[in-house]
Amino acid sequence: MRIAVLTGAGISAESGIRTFRATDGLWEEHRIEDVATPEGFRRDPGLVHRFYNTRRADAARAQPNAAHRALAELARHHQVTLITQNVDDLHERGGSPEVIHMHGSLLGALCAACGHRWPAALVMRMSDACPGCGAPQTRPDIVWFGEIPYHMERIWEAVEAAEIFAAIGTSGQVYPAAGLAQHARRAGARTVELNLAASAVAGDFGERLTGPATRVVPDWVATLCR
Repeated sequence: MRIAVLTGAGISAESGIRTFRATDGLWEEHRIEDVATPEGFRRDPGLVHRFYNTRRADAARAQPNAAHRALAELARHHQVTLITQNVDDLHERGGSPEVIHMHGSLLGALCAACGHRWPAALVMRMSDACPGCGAPQTRPDIVWFGEIPYHMERIWEAVEAAEIFAAIGTSGQVYPAAGLAQHARRAGARTVELNLAASAVAGDFGERLTGPATRVVPDWVATLCR
């Protein structure tokens, strides 16, 4: 069976990675404009690097949870395209063989001058020289607001081909990810939302499973792998 799965911050929250939109989330401490836009990076690259250096360290300490491991099990039984808005590597460490990071990854560095990419150090600075062109223009390889998410052609194709489309732990407030369920439904897929509460696009789903990801995701996967 062809299954496309979109995951958001909610799947990693139970591993201790704070979300952006919770009342105690990361946006409570920082303005989006300051740490998640190209303009913010140009204004204060030091602040942006400190923000993502902390996130990188937090992600390195976190461990995959039962929801991450369940999706890896699903991929052993079905043809799964796993798409994530998350920038951590918990899906990979949880055993998923292939993950599409549409918003980039904390494990990547990007040269703002030439576009070269390389593995990120645990602590990054703008003054780090690009291995490609030598420019001191290092930034995290993260898709910021106002930038185009990665791998969109591949994502749309997988969603169109899916027999089941599932969104797990997403707010439904960030596009184009929030539009994938509607696209899948138009293409004839069975759509299911797995979340603590209804998302902003809950009406785009034919089914809803409510509860913590570590409970509802393994239960859902079990029904598909029988």
